[in-house]
Amino acid sequence: MDLPRHHVIREGDLRILNPFSPAKLATLGQAIKLRAGDRLVDLCCGKGELLRSWHLAHGIRGIGVDISTAFVAEAREYAAGLPVEFVHGDAAGFVAPEPADVVACIGATWIGGGVAGTIEILERSLRPGGMLLIGEPYWRLEPPDQQTVEACHAQTRDDFRPLPELVAHFGDGLGWDLVEMVLASQDSWDRYAAAHWLNIRTWLDANPDDELAPQLRAELDTDPVRHVRYRREYLGWGVFALRKRG
Repeated sequence: MDLPRHHVIREGDLRILNPFSPAKLATLGQAIKLRAGDRLVDLCCGKGELLRSWHLAHGIRGIGVDISTAFVAEAREYAAGLPVEFVHGDAAGFVAPEPADVVACIGATWIGGGVAGTIEILERSLRPGGMLLIGEPYWRLEPPDQQTVEACHAQTRDDFRPLPELVAHFGDGLGWDLVEMVLASQDSWDRYAAAHWLNIRTWLDANPDDELAPQLRAELDTDPVRHVRYRREYLGWGVFALRKRG
């Protein structure tokens, strides 16, 4: 059980594996009013930067789970000596050993087949009255055609919602209050996407004969244009803090 190798190559030395800057991650931690000693669970935690940086800034402790052996190894290395733990495994089946104050899935709602199913997974580890964090794309602009939809990593227009529909879905559809949000910007999208291109090019220079080289060469040939033509214009992304309605 592991991520395909091309994901690890693409992320390279990135610490945050989504279109969030360190400043936005810090803003999110401040906005949800973390307190020293809060217990956090981060499903699909990547390299663990949320837990690591929020422990240093706020004194939280917690557990991160990810399917990538490489990401978990890096998370453990960067957070060595801190009261945060990283587990290699399938986040969809994970339940924390004790209920947490905050449970997060930042940008990986595929583990539950979408927002609703992922909230059900997260709630298994949440204490009564606790907070969920969901990272999710949304349409900034209505996609005009199927080509735009597919260039934004979707199969159909209905894979994502416009921001007002997404916010309404949290409340009227699922019964959770939206209590905070921090949204990616076009600049933070650029920083994330462009870092992939440099990581891929650096890897190709060092590994021209690897079996993955043709696939990654093709990605580098096409992804920059897809990003500037489609994703940075049409696709938004944000982290949404939710509390269950009473």
